[in-house]
Amino acid sequence: MANSNLRGALYGIAAMGLYCLYDVTIKLLGSDYNPLQILFCAGLVFVPLILVQTFWSGLANLRPVMPWLTALRVVVSLVNSVVGAYAFAVLPLAECYAVFFLMPLMIALLAVPVLGEPMDPARGFAIAIGFGGVIVALQPGGDTQLGLGHLAAFTAAALGAVNYVILRKTSGVETPGVLLLYPAISQLIAIGIMVPGIWLPMPTPHWVLTTLMGIELFAGGTLIILAYRTAAAIVVAPMQYSQIIWAAVLGAVLFDERMTLTMIFGIAIIILAGLFILFFQPRAAVRPL
Repeated sequence: MANSNLRGALYGIAAMGLYCLYDVTIKLLGSDYNPLQILFCAGLVFVPLILVQTFWSGLANLRPVMPWLTALRVVVSLVNSVVGAYAFAVLPLAECYAVFFLMPLMIALLAVPVLGEPMDPARGFAIAIGFGGVIVALQPGGDTQLGLGHLAAFTAAALGAVNYVILRKTSGVETPGVLLLYPAISQLIAIGIMVPGIWLPMPTPHWVLTTLMGIELFAGGTLIILAYRTAAAIVVAPMQYSQIIWAAVLGAVLFDERMTLTMIFGIAIIILAGLFILFFQPRAAVRPL
């Protein structure tokens, strides 16, 4: 069990590293292209890979059992991808993750009315402390001037929480093909309709970067699935917070971004609140998907 938990944790860390590279590439290209174009080009690689995986695994049943929730998740995933990409394009990496780390706390909040999970005073206090951690990390009105990028990051975190809660509610009845393919294909089609109006020619190196983005997204998702199959969810879930290490290193090397002590302290508060929610929520709430 110890070895499987270690392997699962390492898979989770590797997946978070790949997701961070995906986000970094959005930031690298965001000064030259509209985020929609970047997402579309990455989707041209990601969707074929996920199609091959889905049908290779014999998961070709694509009729949703809960079509309205599936449709809602498709819309939420699309908007989440766009606003998240915009946030990474305009904000320092650490600031993005400081806001995105609110997602586990938002999930705990939404799980009360949607999934029927209990809300005791300790969990409510942890959620409030986590939101306070964002204020400490960003210091609004001080070193950081809040803008559209921060609003986009907060919106992406909230929509990510909604997406996760819908996924938890539908994962017991929907096939993996429905859960994986519908959002991916719908996003590619919807963005593809909008892209001609904002398209800019891309040189070969930029096509290479967007191709890597699609591969990173696919590999990261595969590793996360492998992680949850290998280790307990209570071990894998906290690996999300390793992204702040990736962000600190890549932000410093590629963008000359430096994290202040106050930001580190605020992010630590958010992480501790998230870990408290994770470790002290009902066992059913942390089972693998």
